[in-house]
Amino acid sequence: MIVKEEFLSKLRRYFSLNLYEVKIWTALLSRGVSTAGELSDIANVPRSRSYDVLESLEKKGFVVMKLGKPIKYLAVPPKEVLERVKKNVNDDAKEQIKRLEDLKKTEVVNELNTLHSQGIELVEPADLSGSLRGRHNLYNHLELTIRNAENSVDIMTTSQGLMRKIEGFKPTFEKLKKRGVKIRIAAPLTKETIGAVKDISGVSEVRNTDTKARFVIVDGKEIVFMIMDDNEVHPTYDVGIWVNTPFFSSALGNLFNTAWKDMKNPAEALKKR
Repeated sequence: MIVKEEFLSKLRRYFSLNLYEVKIWTALLSRGVSTAGELSDIANVPRSRSYDVLESLEKKGFVVMKLGKPIKYLAVPPKEVLERVKKNVNDDAKEQIKRLEDLKKTEVVNELNTLHSQGIELVEPADLSGSLRGRHNLYNHLELTIRNAENSVDIMTTSQGLMRKIEGFKPTFEKLKKRGVKIRIAAPLTKETIGAVKDISGVSEVRNTDTKARFVIVDGKEIVFMIMDDNEVHPTYDVGIWVNTPFFSSALGNLFNTAWKDMKNPAEALKKR
């Protein structure tokens, strides 16, 4: 049996199996039913390991052991395996979420918060900054920063950035709105952004700007700004800088406030387009 390494790698990634497990499993799939010794020879897996591997695959729902002598193993249909794996992943995720939720009720979180607050007091202001590489990491940090807002969130972004942020952050924006946080978003408004603007209209005020910039100011204290044009960079190479600096944040916030007064609302901006 010849199975390409690339295919085995995909199976390992998708089904969270080790190399011996995917080799034994694919060998069994090619035979339908077989003994551990036969599978060891076909898959080129040490015979001393084949029994442990098959036992692991059986627990995970990939194979069924047939009683008798010699003991044989039957391959479970791949479609059924997929459903079993999905169920196991879902069950594991629910259990993990439950453990984390239960953790909130313990003193562990309070002790961690105490450690963090004590540590922050020792941090130099210049150390409260960081570089964020890749749009996925960038947006994860943006959401964390925005989620902790107490008074205001000011965003200047691109048309595409506006739609991404509304799609990804709307639930967070809604929670902030309920807490009385003021949210303002400035972006170049186009016909493509109409749906996104309507979707966020009850939560955030949106105005049009022709300025090309990408930054977020939270409570006039923290800034996350992106240093590249999102139309010209692949998401994996996007770069942002996070800085906790009330001095610079308030200065940039004042500039945003001045520009905001001259920005047109969506209805006015789209009349000319």
